[in-house]
Amino acid sequence: MFTHDFVRNAYIAGTPIALACGVLGWFVVLRAQVFAGDVLSHVAFVGAIAAAVLVLTVLATSSGGGNGITAANTLFGSIYSLSAGSARVAGAVALGAMAVLAFGLRPLLFSTLDPEVATVRGIPVRALGAGFLALLAVVTADTTQAVGALLLLGLLAAPAGAAHLVTVRPYRGMVLSAAIALGAVWVGLALAYAIPSLPPSSAIIGLAAAGYLGAALTARARG
Repeated sequence: MFTHDFVRNAYIAGTPIALACGVLGWFVVLRAQVFAGDVLSHVAFVGAIAAAVLVLTVLATSSGGGNGITAANTLFGSIYSLSAGSARVAGAVALGAMAVLAFGLRPLLFSTLDPEVATVRGIPVRALGAGFLALLAVVTADTTQAVGALLLLGLLAAPAGAAHLVTVRPYRGMVLSAAIALGAVWVGLALAYAIPSLPPSSAIIGLAAAGYLGAALTARARG
């Protein structure tokens, strides 16, 4: 499988994207901002289509086929069609987002769990909130090319939701969320390669949803 360039490119891009979605998604669920991910996915779709229209206009292309392909790729993702350069850029963006999050992790966690006390202690709660949304927008745009704007909310919310059901410990929850997202991407890509009729994005989101279902059933059994 890994003898093919398109498979290697998919894993190069998908691995950091999965980790970023898992960690940021954990905060998205904790901060009750799942709606923000949904809104940003719509923005990513509209932005991609606008960019495609602009490029076609500048190039004076009369065919509308390019717009249709761009729309489909933006909606459902095209991770197996990424070039080596695009895969490296996507991975670098995701890694950069995680680095920025790691830099402000403790104050962001504190301001999320107890914003009033954080404000009293001089932590810029509003600025951290705005910065987190900006970071989420970057990861959302980066993830769109992997699983598409239509399904990316699942990669943000499902692994994180599962982690919150399993543990209340912040750092353990982040690691678990990232692991579930990573497993969904890795296994999803392998399944899509083995079953050509199965879209990679559908396989990834299906596995992420299965992870959430498993966590929900486990939590219910314990309760």
